[in-house]
Amino acid sequence: MANGFVHLELNTTDVAKAKAFYGKLFTWGLEDMDMGGGQTYTMIKAGDGPGGGLMKHPMAGAPSIWLPYVNVDDVAAATQKAKSLRATGVKDKTEVPNMGWFTVIQDPTGAVLGLWQSK
Repeated sequence: MANGFVHLELNTTDVAKAKAFYGKLFTWGLEDMDMGGGQTYTMIKAGDGPGGGLMKHPMAGAPSIWLPYVNVDDVAAATQKAKSLRATGVKDKTEVPNMGWFTVIQDPTGAVLGLWQSK
């Protein structure tokens, strides 16, 4: 599929509770990675399908959400195209060292989506 889903990320208000729940519900492997600055990102190794991760929600007071990411060739161009179609930017282009770049947009209906460009 062109522009397929490549990553599913849980932004949660309670990391320990989410890890306990999903670790028991599914047979996912959960691997913590140090993000620096005292932050941890937990990689979800689900086997089939896209990978995933979970982390403490970066927006204080926001509810827990699952955020899907779609693969794009050029994250800046895809973000600009989305904005020309009346999307708004939620998170500007951000580098994930040694992996790629992402942005987060909100479509005209209010749905939030991540755009991902691999290195």
